[in-house]
Parts: sequence; structure tokens; C-alpha cells
Amino acid sequence: MKRAEGRPVIVEFAVPSAKAGPYSLAAGPDGALWFTEIHAGRIGRIAPDGEVSEFSLPTPRAGPSVIAAGSDGALWFTELRVNRIGRIAPDGEVDEFSLPTANAGPFGIAAGPDGALWFTELLANRIGRIGHSGKVREFSLPAACSMPSMIAAGADGALWFTENQGNRIGRITVDGELTEYDLPGQGAGPVGIAAGPDAALWFVEISGNQVGRIDGRGAITEYPLPTPGARPHAIAAAGDALWFTQWAAGSIGRIDRDGQVAEFRLPRPHAGPHGIAVARDGSIWFAEEADRIGRLVPAALE
Repeated sequence: MKRAEGRPVIVEFAVPSAKAGPYSLAAGPDGALWFTEIHAGRIGRIAPDGEVSEFSLPTPRAGPSVIAAGSDGALWFTELRVNRIGRIAPDGEVDEFSLPTANAGPFGIAAGPDGALWFTELLANRIGRIGHSGKVREFSLPAACSMPSMIAAGADGALWFTENQGNRIGRITVDGELTEYDLPGQGAGPVGIAAGPDAALWFVEISGNQVGRIDGRGAITEYPLPTPGARPHAIAAAGDALWFTQWAAGSIGRIDRDGQVAEFRLPRPHAGPHGIAVARDGSIWFAEEADRIGRLVPAALE
């Protein structure tokens, strides 16, 4: 694929259903990307060639939000509106598991080093753990209304998460030991978080308009974004860099380990990119609120 002037190639694929609201993506064990349709109550699958399949969920208006690959070969996702965790096998079979706490607001989810799935409870102010059998444990956060958002496994064997309203980054071990780190500025609104290529965790500040880095000791560095009001939302590591969505700016950003930022505009100004994931071949995939799935091939790839 030819690339002009060292810039990445961006291709978009339409989702068959109108007003589906593609939100989050994850690379599946079958080589495809799986995504949530938060408004349509479905899980989608997109093959590398752009072919899309959709799977309806048993519970209407489930509000599937964030999706992650599990160690059991299935995809696991949160159902924000109906208080459940869902599981979908590569053949499309779906299971749902109710949470013990009412109106918990499950949102972020990630595979943990213990083989379980760990998730955030936006409204209940907790971190949850669900095993493959559906058994759930919950861990309360110290401060009320912290609104834990996204979560990711770190290189240290713990889970790290953003506290969107608490203005903190949290760390929880598989035994439930909790540590929290305040962000330097007020009202940053951290959302997406991912393990970086440097053993640190990188996160985006949707209100602070910055990308942040936190190391294993809790030291935080922040990098302002070139575009004002970009509202960065999700972040994922690929090679020596991290890629992130800029929801309000209609663009994809890239930040290297030294904090250098590049931004790449999407073909349509109101695409509304949310989730982002990396495929096996190193290409970057992202979900657009405007009912499309995008694929970005970095110029460095052959």
C-alpha cells in the first residue's frame, strides 16, 4: 500500500445498522476486531478486509460499552444500562452475568494477570472482578463519587484504572490492595488508560486535553495536546508509541515515549472516534460514533 509523505493510510468501513453507535474495540483470537454498538445493543465483528457481522444481545437496550479479549478465547464486555457483564464466543454465542450490586454502572473492562476479567463500576464506585464461571467480587474505592472509568493490566501484575471524577489514577492488585495517585491539575477527567512500551501506564485526560504517563512509583508526567478541546478518549499501545482517539477533534493522535505528539485528521470532521485497538498486523482500528469503523495503517508498516 503506497503512503504519501510518510503519513498513515486511513480507511473507513460503514456499520450496516444506522445509529448503532460503535464505541469500543478489541482484537479477537480469530484475527478480527470486535466492537460494541452501545445504542443498538449489539456486538459487532469486523474482519481485516472490512466485512462486518453483527450479533444481537439477549437483553434489549443493554448498552454494551467497553469490550476486551479474555484468556478463555472469548470477548467480554460491560452492559452499562442493564448492570451485567457479557461474554461472546467467536461463533457468536452470548452469555450474560448480573452484578450483585444494583445500578453499579459497569463500564471499563480488561483481562487481568490472574485470568479473570476486571471491570469498573462507574456508579457504585467500585472495581469488580469476574471469573470465567461468572462469579463476581467487588472492591470499594475510598472516596465517594470517584467514577472509575477505564482499566488496564500493568507490567507490574496489577490493574490500573482512571478515576474520571476523582481526578486520580488508581492501582489494585489481584488481592484487592488499593493505591491511588492524585493528578497534578484539577478537573483533568482521565478516561482511557493502557500499558505502554516502557512499563509505565499512559492515559488520556478528556477535560485536561493532555496525555499522561504514570510509572510504577506513581510519578506522573503530562503532555498537552496541540489541538485545543480535542477531548482525547481512548488509548492503545503499538510498538514504541501510543495511539489515541480525539473525539471532539475528529482525529487520531500518536505520542512517542518522549512525549512528541502527531495528529491525523479523519476523512469526515464529525466522525466522533471513541475506542481504539491494535490488530495483529500492527494496524490501528477505531470506532466512530458516526456508524463507522476506521483502520489506520502507520507509514512505518510494510
